[in-house]
Formats: sequence, C-alpha cells, structure tokens
Amino acid sequence: MKGLQLLLSLAGLSTAKYIVPGGRWHDTDGNLVSAHAGCVTIEKSTGKFWLFGEYKVEGHTEGGGVSVYSSDDLATWESHGLALAPIPGHPYISPENIIQRPKVVYSKISNEYHMWWHADNSTYGLLLQGYARSPNISGPYTFVSATAPNGNWSQDFGMFTDYKDGRSYSLYSNGDSKNGRDVYIAAYNNDTTALGDVVHRFDKFDLEAPSIVQTDKSYYALMSHKTGYRPNNVVAFRADSLSGPWSQPFMVAPLNTRTFSSQSGFNLRIEGTKKTTNLYLGDQWDSNSLWESRYIWLPIDIDDKKKSLEVIWNDVYDLNVKTGEWAAVQGETYYAKDTKTRGASFKQEANFASQGTIVTGIYGNDSTVTFEGIKGSGKPQWVSFHYQNIDDMGYGDQPGGSPDRIGGSWQLRRIGSVVVNGDEKMVETLFQRDTHKGIILSTPLLLTLDKGNKNKIKVGGLWNGFDYKGADLDKIVVYPAEESGRKS
Repeated sequence: MKGLQLLLSLAGLSTAKYIVPGGRWHDTDGNLVSAHAGCVTIEKSTGKFWLFGEYKVEGHTEGGGVSVYSSDDLATWESHGLALAPIPGHPYISPENIIQRPKVVYSKISNEYHMWWHADNSTYGLLLQGYARSPNISGPYTFVSATAPNGNWSQDFGMFTDYKDGRSYSLYSNGDSKNGRDVYIAAYNNDTTALGDVVHRFDKFDLEAPSIVQTDKSYYALMSHKTGYRPNNVVAFRADSLSGPWSQPFMVAPLNTRTFSSQSGFNLRIEGTKKTTNLYLGDQWDSNSLWESRYIWLPIDIDDKKKSLEVIWNDVYDLNVKTGEWAAVQGETYYAKDTKTRGASFKQEANFASQGTIVTGIYGNDSTVTFEGIKGSGKPQWVSFHYQNIDDMGYGDQPGGSPDRIGGSWQLRRIGSVVVNGDEKMVETLFQRDTHKGIILSTPLLLTLDKGNKNKIKVGGLWNGFDYKGADLDKIVVYPAEESGRKS
C-alpha cells in the first residue's frame, strides 16, 4: 500500500497535535527539545511516552549526558532534565566522554529501567557499551558499567525489543577499521543487565545507526551508510527471524533524497485500537551547530507480501496515539511561478518543479522572492518551504567544488531569511540542507500571519559560513493553525 492510500480522514484525529519533521521543536517551557539520537520508551502503566537522547546545547555538544522528556501525544514534550548526568572525573561519563545513542528498556524481573548507550572517550578509542539503571523511568540513572560486548568493539548503538516475547537485543556497529565494519545483533539476558550470544552479524556492509522494525511476519533492519554528519540513503534488510537469513539491502526513501536529509536512529511501534503504526525516528544532524539538529519522525509503510518498507514523507501530519491512525494535514499551496522577484533572483524552467518553474539567484537582501496573497489565521501556523539546494554541484570558490566529484567538498546547508509582511525587525532563519540536483525537499517554519488573505512572505539569503545565497524555491505550503498548539 502506497503512502497516499494510507492518508486517513482527519475526522476523529482532532485530539492529536501535529508532528512536523524538521521543525524547531520546543518543550512546554519554550526551550528547544534536546534529545538527539535516542529512543522513545512507552511507560506500560500509564501509556506515556518518554523521549531519551543526547543533550546538546550551544557551547556543550558532547558529554552533556542523557536528557529525558515526557509526552501524551508525541507532539507536546515536558522536560524532566537529565536522566543520566555527567560526573566530572568519571572514566566513562565525565563531560569529556562520549555519551551517544542512549536506549532505555523496562525490566520485569528487577522492576526497574535499564539504560544502554555507546560509551567512549573523545578520540573514540574505547568503543564500549555503557549501562545504568533506575527504579524510575525519568531517572536519575546510576552508572553500573561500560563493557566491550562479547569482547568486541561497539560504536553506533541501537536496541530492539521483540513485541512477541519481550526479549531485548543490542544492535551495534563495531567500528571503521578494516577489522570492523560489521553490524551485530546480540541478545540480552532476561533482565537486560548483560549481553549473551550474537544472534547475527551483518558482515562487511560498512553500515551504522542500526534499528529494527517488526511486523507479524518479518523483521526489517534499518541502517545508515558511514558519511559522518552528512545524510545518506538509509537501507533496510528483511528476514523471517533475527538470526536470518537476511535479504540484500534496499533503500527506504526516494533515491537521492538522502532519506529526507536524515539518519536512522530508532523505530517506534504504536499499537492503537484501530491500527498499528510504525514510526521512523531519524536525526537531521547539523554539524555546524549540533544543538540545532532536528528530528525527522515519519510513518513507515510496510508490505510483507512485497517484502518492502518505505518511509513516507509528510510536511505536517496528525497522529492519534490512541487509535494508531495518522493523516497528512492539508495546507494551501503558493507557487514560485506566481511570486515577485527582485534584483538578480529570477524564475527558471525546471521540469522537476511544481508547475515547471523554480526561483533561483536568491542572494542576501538585494535579490529576493516574495509570495503574496497568502491567507492567514492570525495565529502561529507551520509554513513549509519547498526548495532545491544544488551545492552538490559546487559553486563559489570552495576548494574541490562538489562532493559528486573527485576531491570535492560538501556544504551542509544554505540559510534563507524570511520576513513576514515587511517587518524587517523580525527575520526568521530558514535552514535549507543540500538536496542534490533535481531533488525538492522541504523545511518548516512556525510563522504568525495576519488574519485574512493579504499576507506577504519575502525570502532572501543569510550568511551560512561561505555565502549569502539562499536555496532555489519551488513553492510554499501554509498549514492550518493547530486547535490547541504546543508552546513554541
């Protein structure tokens, strides 16, 4: 079943709040949600969702500990501080250590919560798995150990719990050296306090960031290629059992979207009263400012008959965590061909763009594009900017030019300036990741538009470390205000 066939009527979903992949997510205190490369654990007694992840704030990007948030709807997040706080001078969880990709699971045997993560030093010379425990899901968690799983190296770390028998498994890549480059599935003991035997080894695929999605008939293992903070085409393997045999890897998103500019991290299974929905929980890393990294959470479409899995893009979608149903939110579209350009910006033929036209040459405040006649509600609304960033072609005086050529370099992003209704004192920043030639992606901003249909949105360029140029614009989509929006 394709993505469009999965779009359900919005009727009955009004209790769910919007999920906006790539948006700036704020908690109930108004701060950016900082829980990267982590997991969501469902508290069995309450049904509440708990998000654990790497705590990264400006000026402190590594060794910040593990943060924790709670939510009833996967859209409104309350901060509970640090579940695992760094300890100065500690050999494994000091502020100088690496504390990455934390995962938390409940143990029925000990009636407590166990946290595991990739534990390392600043040079990645340890390659261990850390373990901590707490009687409370929110913590604080007490450090127990950092060990080499089965005497092996452990780098990117994941965790999977089989919903049929409740058994948990450690998923880990074992490094980048020529003796590594494998990904392992190893079973925990029944108390998830130690690892037992290796169940399967993905031999020399040279992948990382492993996670597993389970259906009644299959297991799908999702993994990322090793490109550092640069996103790539995530792949999946399929098997009837965790021990294999596993299929050849296949891509889970349209080619050259680089999995919608994200890296795999975790998969969340929501068993609703009407539908079971699996969510891809990916990370959109920002190596220039890690605290600005975003969350790409998207529904997964699985067809066991075709043995296929696809991550389905939505600018904005509505998820009812009680019923398990989700639906794309419909917005109003405004096209580049109808805009007003200024300076050196101009409209150009593009057979891959909406209505065959894209606006390019958007440079600083002198060469801009303005969308007019936009209908607003007078309340904060998500506006999605659809763009093409062809920095992979290389431009300017950057050494080596494009990453698609020998010796090429890659630019993380362009940054656009967004001004609503001419208020130059309120300039919003629009991060536009590299998309590849002919590939349109989108990024959202939460904007407040005047009530009525006379709003204007002007887009220019801002300095991104090497240029003032904004990305080429295809269209914008303005989404309705949420009935009960979260604080932002």
